[in-house]
Amino acid sequence: MLTDPMFWYGLALKVAMTAGIVVAASLIVERSGPFIGSLIASLPTAGGAAMIILAMEHSPAFIAHSTIGSLIANAACAAFALSYAALAQRNSLVVSLGGALAIWLGAVFLARLYDWTIVSAIALNAAVYPPAIWLGRRFRVDSGGGKVVLSGADLAWRAAVVTVVVISVTTASHSIGSVASGIFAFFPVAMGSFFIILHTRLGGPVAASVGAYVLTPIIGLGLGFVVVHLMAEPVGVWWSYLAALAVCLGWNAMLWIARNRARATSAAR
Repeated sequence: MLTDPMFWYGLALKVAMTAGIVVAASLIVERSGPFIGSLIASLPTAGGAAMIILAMEHSPAFIAHSTIGSLIANAACAAFALSYAALAQRNSLVVSLGGALAIWLGAVFLARLYDWTIVSAIALNAAVYPPAIWLGRRFRVDSGGGKVVLSGADLAWRAAVVTVVVISVTTASHSIGSVASGIFAFFPVAMGSFFIILHTRLGGPVAASVGAYVLTPIIGLGLGFVVVHLMAEPVGVWWSYLAALAVCLGWNAMLWIARNRARATSAAR
């Protein structure tokens, strides 16, 4: 395989696409406040790149079934974001992010002991997100604490880390199966890299606020997984991806409009 030029062309495409998606999202997130940053962080950046590559290499049935794993990962991301938000109030980046990643991995490991269906995976998300959002409200702050200027090194290491994870998952997908591929495609490496930049530049509480705010927008990502599951085989994978992205963007737009209206109403009083 290493002597096959198509292997290297495919690898270069994966690297360029993944790095491009992550860098574009990074430039927006670090220049926004916690709420807007959370809307961007909730979109499928690294995970979206992984799903695109999986679609190039697997059947629509594989993609549809992988979304069960992605929903499991999405539920685990609620625990990841909430635990980071709690830990980052008074702890170092290593303790906060390391503890959150350990919780994500532990949640995924326990979830793998159960034979999930699309219905049970949806029910898991429905059970996890309401209490997580309620608990995370105490960690939200309105001020972004300043704007972050990204250096070339910031973009380079982030793109490199995310690209390694995406390529590892998509390469291993042929042996680990659809559900596991769906889970690890949405390993929170992109969100974690956002936390690293914000925590080191603006402090734990500001970074934690993005983690607390993201719990509501990321519900739209879960809805997108359901759309792909339902549409990938009968309509086609690429159409299902477009529909899922529209759902994610629509959900975030609804949250943005609701927030602006609430602020306008409060100001009028």
